[in-house]
Amino acid sequence: MPQQDPSRTEKATPKRRNKSRDKGNVPKAQEMGKVVSVIAGLYGLYAWIGVIYDSMYKIMTRFMRDSFHFVATSDSVYDLVQWIAIELAKMLLPLLLFIGFLAYLNMRLQVGKLWTTQVFQFKLARFNLMAGLKRMFISPETLLRLGKSLLQALAIGVAPYLVIKMEMANFLPLYYSDAAGISTYMLETSHTMVLYALIPMVLIAIGDLWYTRWDYEENLKMTKDEIKDERKQAEGDPTIKAQQRKKMMEVMMRRMMQDVPKADVVITNPTHIAVAIRYNAMEAPAPVVLAMGADHVAEKIKEIAREHGIPLRENVPLARALYKSVEVGDMIPEDLYKAVASILASLHKFKGNRKS
Repeated sequence: MPQQDPSRTEKATPKRRNKSRDKGNVPKAQEMGKVVSVIAGLYGLYAWIGVIYDSMYKIMTRFMRDSFHFVATSDSVYDLVQWIAIELAKMLLPLLLFIGFLAYLNMRLQVGKLWTTQVFQFKLARFNLMAGLKRMFISPETLLRLGKSLLQALAIGVAPYLVIKMEMANFLPLYYSDAAGISTYMLETSHTMVLYALIPMVLIAIGDLWYTRWDYEENLKMTKDEIKDERKQAEGDPTIKAQQRKKMMEVMMRRMMQDVPKADVVITNPTHIAVAIRYNAMEAPAPVVLAMGADHVAEKIKEIAREHGIPLRENVPLARALYKSVEVGDMIPEDLYKAVASILASLHKFKGNRKS
């Protein structure tokens, strides 16, 4: 049932949802499982009725034909039981597997992937007699389950009455039908009865599914203070901080390496530092640092630059100054304009010479 604390007005956070799932607390509409099983049984039987008929015919024929001259020995009885078991398996096993598969699929769609052993843990509160009696007789959940059961019982009871009432005129002609005709009529009438009963059962199951999920969400709701406390704990957790920092660095590194091919030149230390610079007067009034790094990051930048034919220029003081004073994406400071401009100027002269 929904929580009674009016201060719980906020939707549950992912952390609270995961914690609830880990304990096995998930929304499961039991009535939907019943309806799925009934429908699976009905149409599974409809599809498999030919095989069931053949197996039943074989069994009845063998018993009627061989019963008078059957000699009961250990071998003959064993063969007979084995044969009957195989025929019964042909009749029932595929149908039961089909029903079981759809029941599992229904539960998987409702709950999702979940495996936990916490539901089997010993809890002393479960053996509280007074609390158990209260849940059994006073709890609103008990009244709700009782109401659903009564509605289903009413549907199952009314359906045969309505069908029989409609079929009264067809009973008398059955006197002139053979066994196959009577059997066919009984199966068709039973099918109609089940369909009549299924209509209210489906409506109850849909309502139960909606209510179960609504009730689950209501019970998971949190107060504003709980959300604040959870956020503080998450922000203060060094593990989470480290993970967030690692992800940010990975994203920045990936983006930075993607920008290296756009550079005009890479200034190196030569072995410890690499700074990729691009100058385009239409984009920025001064050269911009596209990527930079030290040690293995510097080696990666130089490797990408070589792959894309970007010139490498060794200038130890300039490389160190840029690495200490500029961030990726920033324009170079004014006091480094002349040094960078000289490298760019020599670079353009080099390109010009190469073209000529």
